[in-house]
Amino acid sequence: MRKLMLIVTFPALAASAPAQDLSGWLASLPQPKDYVQKRSSSYDRTGGNEDYRRVAPGESLTLLDTAGPGVVTHVWVTIASSERFHLKKLVLRIYWDDEAAPSVEAPIGDFFGLGLGDYFLYQSIPLAVGADNALNSFFPMPFQKHARITVTNQGRVRVDAFYFNIDYRSLSQPLPEGTLYFHAQYRQCTPCAAIQSDGKNLTGENNYVWMEATGRGHFAGVTMSVLENADGWWGEGDDMFFVDGEKLPSINGTGTEDYFLGAWDFGGKPFAYGLFGAPQVGPERQGSRWSVYRFHLDSPVTFTKSLRATIEHGTADDRADNYYSVAYWYQTEPHGTFPPLPPVEDRLPRLHAAGR
Repeated sequence: MRKLMLIVTFPALAASAPAQDLSGWLASLPQPKDYVQKRSSSYDRTGGNEDYRRVAPGESLTLLDTAGPGVVTHVWVTIASSERFHLKKLVLRIYWDDEAAPSVEAPIGDFFGLGLGDYFLYQSIPLAVGADNALNSFFPMPFQKHARITVTNQGRVRVDAFYFNIDYRSLSQPLPEGTLYFHAQYRQCTPCAAIQSDGKNLTGENNYVWMEATGRGHFAGVTMSVLENADGWWGEGDDMFFVDGEKLPSINGTGTEDYFLGAWDFGGKPFAYGLFGAPQVGPERQGSRWSVYRFHLDSPVTFTKSLRATIEHGTADDRADNYYSVAYWYQTEPHGTFPPLPPVEDRLPRLHAAGR
C-alpha cells in the first residue's frame, strides 16, 4: 500500500493522521504524547462477555458522549442483525459542541462505503471493512467542547448485537484556533433524472450532487455506489467542483472511472488502494452493482465561502441509474443545512424501470 505523509502542525492531531502510516507511527514513538487515551465501548459493565448493546426499532443508541477538547481517532463497529439491509436502516449521526443539527448524518453502511446494503472487504487509508463485517473509520475528528455519536434503528427488527469501540484523545489544552470540524453527508438519487441533450454540459445544472457546504474548509473525498437501471456503461460522467460560488467549475474531470483513479471501465476488475478504489465491480448491464471511492488526502479541495461537489450521471447526465454517496469534508462551524435524510424505504437499493 502506498504510504502517505501528512504534515500536521499541532500535537493533538499529529499522530492520528494518517492512522495507517506505519512509518509515521514508528517515527513518532520516541516523542511524548500530550493527551490521555480514552475509549467509549459496548463492553459488559458486569465483567461478563455480553459486550454489545441491543437496539430496538425506533431506538437510538449513544456510542460517545463526552466533553472536550478532544479528538476521535478511530471508530470500530460490528453488527449482528437478521434484518436485510440493516446497513441502510441504521443511521449514524455525529454532533460537535452541542450543535442541534448533526455534522455527520448517513446510513451506517454508506458512511463506511457499503452503499448498497451488503458487506464486502476493502482497505483504504481512512476507511476499511475487515473480516468479518468489521467497520472501521480512521478519520481524525477534533472537537472543542463536546462530542456525541449516536446510531438510530430505523428498521423493523431489533438489532441483536451492536458492538462498538470509539477511541479518542482527551486533551489538556484547547484546540488551536481555526481547527476545522469533520463532516459527512449522505445523498442519493433513485433514479437520477436522465437528460436528453446534445451531449454537452458546461454548467453541471443537472449533475448528481455529492455535497454542498458553506463556510471555510476542504473536501476530503467521497464513497459512491451505483445500481444500474439499464444495460451499458454508467460511468461516462465528469466530476465538477464549483468553488466559492462559481458558475462554471474550476475543477472539471474527464470521466467517472478517471475521477476514481481507474481507467477503461475499471477493466471489469475490483481493486482497493489507499486513496482510491472500486472494490465492487459488475458487468455493464441492468442490475449490476458498483462501489467506488476517492480520497483527496494528498491535496484536499479547498474553499473559503462555499463548495458544490458534483458528478455527471452518464454523458451530460443522460443515464437514470441509482446513485448513493457519502461526501467527507472538514470545515468551520456552523455548517449549512443538510438535505433531509430520505425515508428508509426510499434508501433501499431497488431497480427502477428508468431506461437509459
